[in-house]
Amino acid sequence: MAVAVPESPPPKPPPATTAPAPSAPSSPPSPSGGDDGWHLSSPLVLTVTLLLLLLAQAPIRRALSAPVMQGWTTVFVAVVVQALPFLVLGVLLSAAVAVFVPASVFARALPARPAAAVPVAGLAGAVVPGCECASVPVAGALMRRGVTPAAALAFLLAAPAINPIVLTATAVAFPGRPELVVARFVASLAVACAMGWLWQRLGRTDWLRPPARPSYEGRGRGAAFWGSVRHDVLHAGGFLVIGAMAAATLKAVVPEQWLRAAAADPVVAVLALAVLAVLLSICSEADAFVAASLTQFSPTALLAFLVVGPMVDLKLFAMQAGTFGRGFALRFAPATFAVAVGVSALTGAVLL
Repeated sequence: MAVAVPESPPPKPPPATTAPAPSAPSSPPSPSGGDDGWHLSSPLVLTVTLLLLLLAQAPIRRALSAPVMQGWTTVFVAVVVQALPFLVLGVLLSAAVAVFVPASVFARALPARPAAAVPVAGLAGAVVPGCECASVPVAGALMRRGVTPAAALAFLLAAPAINPIVLTATAVAFPGRPELVVARFVASLAVACAMGWLWQRLGRTDWLRPPARPSYEGRGRGAAFWGSVRHDVLHAGGFLVIGAMAAATLKAVVPEQWLRAAAADPVVAVLALAVLAVLLSICSEADAFVAASLTQFSPTALLAFLVVGPMVDLKLFAMQAGTFGRGFALRFAPATFAVAVGVSALTGAVLL
């Protein structure tokens, strides 16, 4: 009897292995780390600029030798050279006060009654050097330490206008005219006190947003000092150059009869220089030298320029809006401008 032997299943073929598809050869990276081709870089821009200046040196020399450009250059250099030492000294002292002097010192020195604290805070600005860039954070620190907003705002307006550096610069810019220095002090202090009392009577807490934290929180005093110096020098120095360029342009380009026409009308002259102070946004340590170059205008108009500038200008409006809120700046700046123009005209009529 035959036994059926079951057939074994055929062996499975080994699994087929798929070879990876050949990849396209990659191009070597460019030495600059980016795509191939031309790219703009600082050395390239500098080289092209120098080459263009070299090729155009003849027309540039002819343009600079023109009487108008020579007059423009003379006024520009004179304003910058005269103002720069006061600007640097004011920035250094301002940074030292903002970093090393605690805000509680000012808080303890002010009277408890808000009406009495306003003029005391305004007078305190006479001993605290600094420009308007430094007065905003100091005023915010005073509010955080419990100082009434009316007194802090009076200090904010007075400090950049009546401190020793600014008054000394004004005396240097206007030699032999001490009455203009006195008028600037009186008018600026009067505006600061008037705005402090006005805020105390009409201001509302929801219009003002005090800063939530100290300006130099988490930083060493040395780093905070040099950071404040660098910030103020770059900002104030830039505005000084812009102001000097504008003053030189007014002196050299604008027809003399236009300036005489604006200066001939007392009201127009005061308003014109007040608006010019807002637009130029010159640091208070340097604005007197720009004002001294505007010889066509009356002393009262120059006083309006000196009083309005440290209290209302474009950069100060931006700083106030960022520190205390846009609603505050939109109300406080126009009111300060109106009060400053009126007080300047009245002070000029009495003292000048």
